Amino acid sequence: MRRRRVIARSTTVDGETGKLNALGAAIWKFVRPHTIRGTLLGTTAIVSKILMGNPEMISMHLVPRALLGLLALLMGNGYIVGINQIYDIDIDKVNKPFLPVASGELSVFAAWAFCAVTALGGAAIVATNFGALITKLYCFGLFLGTIYSVPPLRLKQYALPAFLIIACVRGFLLNFGVYHATRAAIGLPFVWSPAITFITIFVTTFATVIAITKDLPDIEGDLKYKIETFSTRLGVKKVSYIGSGLLLANYIFAIALSVKNPTWFIQPLMIGGHALFASFLIVKTKALENAKFSRDAILQYYRDIWALFYSEYFLFPWI
Repeated sequence: MRRRRVIARSTTVDGETGKLNALGAAIWKFVRPHTIRGTLLGTTAIVSKILMGNPEMISMHLVPRALLGLLALLMGNGYIVGINQIYDIDIDKVNKPFLPVASGELSVFAAWAFCAVTALGGAAIVATNFGALITKLYCFGLFLGTIYSVPPLRLKQYALPAFLIIACVRGFLLNFGVYHATRAAIGLPFVWSPAITFITIFVTTFATVIAITKDLPDIEGDLKYKIETFSTRLGVKKVSYIGSGLLLANYIFAIALSVKNPTWFIQPLMIGGHALFASFLIVKTKALENAKFSRDAILQYYRDIWALFYSEYFLFPWI
């Protein structure tokens, strides 16, 4: 009898553990890991750049505040991508059936609960630790993420407002906000530096490319639900070439900026790194063309764009 109770208790524990693991896996998919990696890398790169330029300001007592700031950014990221999935269930069943709300892995109630906790929790962390300006910028980012997805505005329906929102949040707000908050935390006044000015302009342009290419694989569902994107208006081929063209221009801008202002950057890394990235982009665009712009090739092309995005932040602290 005792053995049966032990076995039953073990089975119950295993069942609960399995449910928790399944919930954790669903939430991980819900927060879109590729966007989490972008936020982590962007934040780490900017903080590292500031501290490498001011090594005397490094102090262990800053670590808890830095971790709170990172947590707030990740919570904001989770809210924005989460609220989008809640309002895109029907579209995602066509375009991205693997997402947890569309597939039923995560209930709508659980998704709403997660979004509420991340939005309110992130705003509370920022308000209690980072001052009025950063709090306003953070809440503005949440607001933009909301009107992007939520009716009646639901600006993702319109190509121009949609890409402007993504470019603003992923480009300007993240880079400026982290830079400002980090300098304030270590007791330095806010001053634009050439490197931060560069990365803010560069990443804002890059985020524009992400915004216009992210819908390339989603034409079927977007057409069905009358979502206007650059891909539905111009077609996959044209949008792919526009995206690659903008990125190539971005890399040329980076190289030209370093040539014109040789004291602003470490030239071998600035020029060599961006020349390498540009070459990678050309090769991957050619591969997409050779694959006749098939869905699988488009998905790989979009992953390659994110790989270049990550690579820029890996390079940034050293230039």
